[in-house]
This record gives sequence, C-alpha cells and structure tokens, in this order.
Amino acid sequence: KMEEFLHFTQLKTSLKEAILLDYYIAGFWWAKEMNFSVIQLSGFMDLLNFALENLSNKHMTLGDNLKELERAMSGTRETDSEERGDQNLFSIEQAKAIIDYLVTSLFKRYKVYEYLFHSRREEPVISNE
Repeated sequence: KMEEFLHFTQLKTSLKEAILLDYYIAGFWWAKEMNFSVIQLSGFMDLLNFALENLSNKHMTLGDNLKELERAMSGTRETDSEERGDQNLFSIEQAKAIIDYLVTSLFKRYKVYEYLFHSRREEPVISNE
C-alpha cells in the first residue's frame, strides 16, 4: 500500500524507489511501535518527508537540514500540523525520540542519501535472466 501511496511505478528496477520505500516503511513501523496516534503518525511521516525533500529538492546541507528540522519541531516554522492547529503534536519525550530516529535513519547516512539524489548514474540494463 505504501508503494501505491508514494506512486512508485518502477520498484523492481529502481534502486532509488526501493531505498525510499524502505525508508518510509521503516519510519512508519517505528512510529507504530511508539504508539503514536493517527495524527501523530501523520505528523511524523510529514517530518520524514520534510527532511528528505530538504535534501533531494532543496539540496540542503546536513547542517541546514538539521536547522530546518529544529525550526519545524520547535514551532518557529509553519508546518502542516500547525495549519491543522496541532502546535503541540508531540510530547518532549516523543520529540527527542523522533530526533534520535532521524539522526540514526537519515542524518548519519546523509552522504549516501546525497549520492542517491544528486549523483549521475548510468542506468543498468537488466536482462530477462
């Protein structure tokens, strides 16, 4: 279902789509294990997407992305959750856990994700075998 939601059409042949699908699914299950409410789960997935978009579309450095994440989580930047009126979406403990998760899942591997989004690669030819 996540594949359909993300509109991935080349999952079997695209390493990029496979990596991103894994990233979002891992994040989703982590949030479920944290017993986030549906609204919190949505907000968390927004944060995952926000950090990835900062890297992929805005070409932000690690430092700039961390600053933007801090602004988003502290409420100094308008986010989707604030537009819905949920300024205190996460408790302090949950926010710390989210930051720890993002550091472990994305920021420690930032160079790899930069390579994924911004390096030129030749498309491999995959045979029927």
